[in-house]
Amino acid sequence: MLACDFFIVVTATFQRVYVFVLLDIGTRRVVHWNLTDHPRSEWTIQPFRNGLPVDGTYRFLVHDRDGIFAPAVDEALRSMSLQVLKTPVRAPQANAYCERFIGTARRDCLDWVIPLNERHLRSVLVEWMSHYNRERPHSALGPGLPDVPTGQTILTGHRLRAAHCVVARPRLGGLHHHYQLEPVAA
Repeated sequence: MLACDFFIVVTATFQRVYVFVLLDIGTRRVVHWNLTDHPRSEWTIQPFRNGLPVDGTYRFLVHDRDGIFAPAVDEALRSMSLQVLKTPVRAPQANAYCERFIGTARRDCLDWVIPLNERHLRSVLVEWMSHYNRERPHSALGPGLPDVPTGQTILTGHRLRAAHCVVARPRLGGLHHHYQLEPVAA
C-alpha cells in the first residue's frame, strides 16, 4: 500500500516549492519524491510513472482530496492498476503515514535549513531522503531501517567486538550523524 501527499517549503527568496512524496506504508520507505513550483495534474501523474515499480507490487494508493489530485490523476492511477483510496474531508489523520513523514522531514531537516532556492532544496532533500531511507532507525519497524543495508557489521550485546570501532559520519553538514562499526586496521 502506498500513500502520497504534497507539502510546501518556502525558500529564502520567498518562493513556494511543492514537495511531492510517495511513501510505502509497510516499510516507511520513500519510494519517490520530487519538487515543483506549480503542481498541475500532468506533473502529478509523472512521479507515479517514474516512481512505481513495474512489477505491480502495489495495489492501493491513499491520498487526500486536495485539488492537485484532479480526476485525471485518479484515472491515470487506475490505468496503472492502483485502486485510489481518498481520505475523508478535513481528516488529515486518515493519511497519517504521510502526515507523520512530513512532520519528521520538517523537524529533522527543514526547520534547521533555510533553502536558498529550488536547487538548494533539492540538494538538501537528496541527502536527507538517503539518510531517512538507509540510516535513520524507525521505531515502528522495531527499530529497523526502510532500506536494509547489506554487508553491515551487526552489534551483539552492549560491547564492541574486538578490533572494531565506532565511526561517526556527518550528514547535512553535521545536523545528523550516521554511526557505524568498522574494523580497525591491525
